[in-house]
Order: sequence, then C-alpha cells, then structure tokens
Amino acid sequence: MKSEDTPFEGGPMDGRVLPVLVGATGHPPKTYRIPVPAPDGGPPTVLVYRRVPRSAGTRIGFARWKYAYDPDGGERPRRRWPWSRPDTTPGGKPDDADG
Repeated sequence: MKSEDTPFEGGPMDGRVLPVLVGATGHPPKTYRIPVPAPDGGPPTVLVYRRVPRSAGTRIGFARWKYAYDPDGGERPRRRWPWSRPDTTPGGKPDDADG
C-alpha cells in the first residue's frame, strides 16, 4: 500500500506529520480518527481530524492535503438523494384513516 506524509493542524497532534495510507485515487481518507487510551483504563477518547486542501502547490491540478482538528468530532450529515426515503415516519398506523 502507498502512503503519503500528511501534516496535522490543530488539537493535540498540531505540527506532526504522519504517514497516511492513500486509496486507489491517491487521496487520503476524508476523516482520520485517532483513539487515545484513557489513563485510568476507561473508554478511549477519539480525536477526529478532517481532510482539507493545503495551500496552492506548484503543480496545477495536483491536490495536496492536510488534516485539520475537528473538536466536535460529530458525523457530518450525509448526502440526501431525492429518491431516498425520509428519516422520520409519520405518526399513526399505515392503515389508520384518521392519522
């Protein structure tokens, strides 16, 4: 597998450069999660970094990436396709005429 040295910005990993595996397209993953073990043996804390483009490079059309710290660490909303079913179901039974 091929890897690329990718810088991390912000958070506890600020200023570090780690080798990150790249996919078939040559891009690193969109999110990078780093589990940090708790000192008391509890559940690990997960640091979340999001992929963002670096400053403009010297080559045209060649995107270089870095990871920026995401303190919220929450999932971003997924794409909503027009043919997808809605997430919420209406109240009442399907065969109930009153709703």
